[in-house]
Amino acid sequence: MSQPKQQQGVPGIQARMDPVPDCGELTYRGMGKLDGKAAVITGGDSGIGRAVAIAFAREGADVLISYLNEDEDAKETARYVEEAGRRAVLLPGDLSTAEHCRAIIDRAVQEFGKVDVLVSNAAYQMNHESLDEISDEEWDYTFKVNVGAMFHLVKAAVPHMAPGSSIIGSSSVNSDMPSPTLAPYAATKAAIANFSASLAQLLGEKGIRVNSVAPGPIWTPLIPATMPEEKVESFGDDVPLGRAGQPAELAPTYVLLASDDGSYISGSRIAVTGGRPIL
Repeated sequence: MSQPKQQQGVPGIQARMDPVPDCGELTYRGMGKLDGKAAVITGGDSGIGRAVAIAFAREGADVLISYLNEDEDAKETARYVEEAGRRAVLLPGDLSTAEHCRAIIDRAVQEFGKVDVLVSNAAYQMNHESLDEISDEEWDYTFKVNVGAMFHLVKAAVPHMAPGSSIIGSSSVNSDMPSPTLAPYAATKAAIANFSASLAQLLGEKGIRVNSVAPGPIWTPLIPATMPEEKVESFGDDVPLGRAGQPAELAPTYVLLASDDGSYISGSRIAVTGGRPIL
């Protein structure tokens, strides 16, 4: 089940994708599992982040949506959050700086008075056929956005998190089945899974749960923005279910980990991979 050949510039705009990803806009039905909660979602403008924002709002949470510069996508996500009767706060900026990460948490506390759920989801990747193509700057930037931001966000958020709060990192099937053409990204996704497991042990005494989700091939703007057209066309064809997943198929897992339904789940990495196993 292939997608048409297509490419975009980084970071990619969801509305320009063919087909447009399904983020649960028409299908997700909430059951009040996050009533009164305040959530921060990085990369919340599109893809998995948008699906999680929509689901969280329909479950009763107010949401701060952090994103780089995709204002068109972010405003659309905010509209869905507000249509669910919840507050949406948009905050653009570059997660590669510690200062911006701290500003995200400061803004959430200013707007909501607390942080109940932190989803560190934003990521940078680029496809390279050889090591020589990876610049020093790109290697460093990938780690700053994907791993460094999670560290700075968590460190700033924990003082504002009560027992029962939840931290969720977006890892990847690449965390232990790395694609050679996504070497920097794959390394960061392994680090996220490992860091999440460490945090679960460090923060357990505070009653804060920490887990990671490991998606397989999911149809998001990151794909046409960072992969060559021929790989976009066949993206997801090699998993047992034979297709790329949709962001909406990830959202229930994040809801589980954020809600009291997951009250004894901590230190876990949950695979949503279309049948591709992870260790």
